[in-house]
Amino acid sequence: MKDNQNIYKFNPLVVKMLYLIGLGLGNEKDLTLNSIEVLKNCKYIYLESYTSKINFNIENLEKLIQNKIILADRNLIENKAEEILNKEKENVALLIKGDIFSATTHIDLFLRAKEKNIEIKILHNSSILTAVGDCGLSLYNFGKVSSIPFNNENIETPLKNLKNNLSLGLHSLFLLDLNNNNFMNFKEALKYLLKEISEETYCIILADLGNENIIKYGKVKDLLKLEIELYPQSVIIPGKMHFMEEEMLNTFKISSI
Repeated sequence: MKDNQNIYKFNPLVVKMLYLIGLGLGNEKDLTLNSIEVLKNCKYIYLESYTSKINFNIENLEKLIQNKIILADRNLIENKAEEILNKEKENVALLIKGDIFSATTHIDLFLRAKEKNIEIKILHNSSILTAVGDCGLSLYNFGKVSSIPFNNENIETPLKNLKNNLSLGLHSLFLLDLNNNNFMNFKEALKYLLKEISEETYCIILADLGNENIIKYGKVKDLLKLEIELYPQSVIIPGKMHFMEEEMLNTFKISSI
C-alpha cells in the first residue's frame, strides 16, 4: 500500500508556488496543520488585512509558523499585486481571514497568477458563509447573500435580494461593511433594512463568529435596544423555517425589551 503520510508535505522542488491560505474566523491557532507546514517553508508571507478584522497578535502567528509576516493592505492586493506575483523562484503565501474566495479581490489575484503561469495551491478554512449555521438555520435554505455598504442611501440591491429571497421562502444573509478598521454596527444595517421590513420582523444578529459567537434573535424593535460592540457583525432575515430550525433559533431568542 502506498504511503499517504507525505501527500500534503511541502515540496521544496517547486520553483515558484503561490499559496492562498485561509485563516479561519478565530485566532492563529485555527490554521490547519498543512497550512502551518507550508508557511514555515515560504520565503514571503503576506497577511491580507482589510477584508476582515485580524483579532489576534500577529507576533503570535509569526512564532507559530517560525516566519515573518508582511501586512498587505487593499492598495497592495488590488493595485500592486505584482509585488506578490513577481517573486521569481520563490514560494509565496497570502493569508486571508476566513476562507479564500469570500471576497472577489482574491479571485482577481488568482486569475492574475494564472496569467503568469504561476502554480497555485489553495488551503481552505472556515468562513462566515458556513459559520452562520451556528444559529440553527440550514445552509441549504439561504438565498442570495448581500453586502450592506456604508453610505447606502441610494443602494437598492440588498433590498431587492431580500424581497426576492423572502418571496421564495429563503433566508437572507447580510454581510456588513468595514473600512479601515471601521466596522458597521448591526443597528445601522437594521435601519437600512427597515425600508423593506417592519420593526415587528424577526431577525438574527451575529457578531464575532469563531470567537465570542454572539447570536441574538428577536424583533427588530427589540434588537435595536441592544448594545453589541464585537465585530465583524452580520444580519439574517429568516425565510420559511423548518420546525427544527425554529427550535434551534429559539435558543437565541431575546425577551421583549
